Amino acid sequence: MNNFRKKLPGTPYFFWSVLFIIIPLCMVFYYGLTDKSGAFTLENIIAVTTREHSKALWLSLLLSLIATVICLLLSYPLAMILCSRKGGQHSVIVFIFILPMWMNFLLRTLAWQTLLEKTGVINSILSFLHLPALNIINTPQAIVLGMVYNFLPFMVLPIYNALAKIDENVINAARDLGASPVQVFFKVMLPLTLPGIISGITMVFIPALTTFVISNLLGGSKVLLIGNVVEQEFTQASNWHLGSGLSIVLMLFILLNMIVSAIFDKEGEGSVL
Repeated sequence: MNNFRKKLPGTPYFFWSVLFIIIPLCMVFYYGLTDKSGAFTLENIIAVTTREHSKALWLSLLLSLIATVICLLLSYPLAMILCSRKGGQHSVIVFIFILPMWMNFLLRTLAWQTLLEKTGVINSILSFLHLPALNIINTPQAIVLGMVYNFLPFMVLPIYNALAKIDENVINAARDLGASPVQVFFKVMLPLTLPGIISGITMVFIPALTTFVISNLLGGSKVLLIGNVVEQEFTQASNWHLGSGLSIVLMLFILLNMIVSAIFDKEGEGSVL
């Protein structure tokens, strides 16, 4: 009876998981591993090797990797600045980073579309200053910019969380033993914050790899990512079997990323929660 009472609060989450996680995943695997007649097939998965699909997949991987690296290079110094601030300044800076996450994802991306278009805000300012126009809308560069802007907080927060857990006495001890600032960073801070880095990479790379909204709005029809292919198969071609098969391929990359994250962050130290 006591065990039942303990499990009772988790019942709503159990039904939520079954309805919106387990059943949809089962449907994806069913459609991805069958043809229109319901017979088992691997053609939907093998279809990723076709020229169009493989090009979209490798471009997605490349842009996602670039966006993840940029986010990492920007996030670590920002996280160190956050940790160095005390009191009110610390709270204000954290609030500034979290604030964009409260806004709708689509609206944030539409804002960048307005900023980057040929007659947008940025080019209007450049024209007023008699400077060359910035023509990156509908290019891979614009997509990477959108990815970095939307997913940067997901890299900053895990790294900040890992940095905040480092005891200052450890840093001071390394300095007292004669370690230079570079040695302190690479031999003390970097290894201790590795779980946060891996967690941040996972939280940025996965949504960047599967996104289709950013590429639709900032890349136009000129840049086709694997997320766009999957979205088109479901919404335009009504080919749920092929769309599900390509989704399974994306799941494999996501699982690989999560396995790497679990190896380097066994205790969940990089979690933002």
